[in-house]
Amino acid sequence: MEIRTILVEPKLEENIGAVARVLKNFGFSELYLVKPPDIGEKAKAVASHAYDVLRACENVDSVEEAITNSTIVAGTTSKYGISANKHLRMPFFSPRQLKDKVKGIGKSGILSILFGSEDRGLKREELMLCDMIVCIPTSPGYPVMNLSHAVAVVLYELSGVDIGTAAETAKLARVEDKERLFMHLKTFLDEIDYKEHKKDKTLLMLRRILGRAELTGREAQTLRGILRKAEWKIGTNKGRRIS
Repeated sequence: MEIRTILVEPKLEENIGAVARVLKNFGFSELYLVKPPDIGEKAKAVASHAYDVLRACENVDSVEEAITNSTIVAGTTSKYGISANKHLRMPFFSPRQLKDKVKGIGKSGILSILFGSEDRGLKREELMLCDMIVCIPTSPGYPVMNLSHAVAVVLYELSGVDIGTAAETAKLARVEDKERLFMHLKTFLDEIDYKEHKKDKTLLMLRRILGRAELTGREAQTLRGILRKAEWKIGTNKGRRIS
């Protein structure tokens, strides 16, 4: 299993260097940076002997680009006390529970983990792209951790994960497969005149359910087939094929 660490709009170059060092500490190397600051001597100095990880990191312009080809996308937050009615951060998983969830991902799967910027964490729209939400159990008196420390805790738990078999991974749906299913569900809600004021929360709930389900590619296609059959049955498909 590949573990892709993604820093979303990090503010301080020295924190990027510290994260690169953490990756190397636990045997990982895949680091993506979404709209990072310029990386200079401070980052290099903090990275120390992990400069190779820092030098090889991928700079991208969006979270969507960073999670391309991912099997599972996990977002991190320190704010787990949000009302379940918002369906955004509930339920959440600890890093140890995340480890248990991804044990069967297999050798060729990609687990992408998003970490937000130091001042605000991940935005709502960024969390909505995630299959599951991870929160490190900390003291309620001061739950927000330093960026590199949070990365260290998560990667420590994942460093000994049982990756399962390659055969298991070959069948898991990629993030693109799940996104096509999600967009099909969105279209279907429009076609059945689902109540507009309930649509956003329902779609977010469905995204969370499908994300936690660890769908295979075949299962995603089967669900889309059921939606197509329903569309045909209720007369909304009108001979067109949804790609």
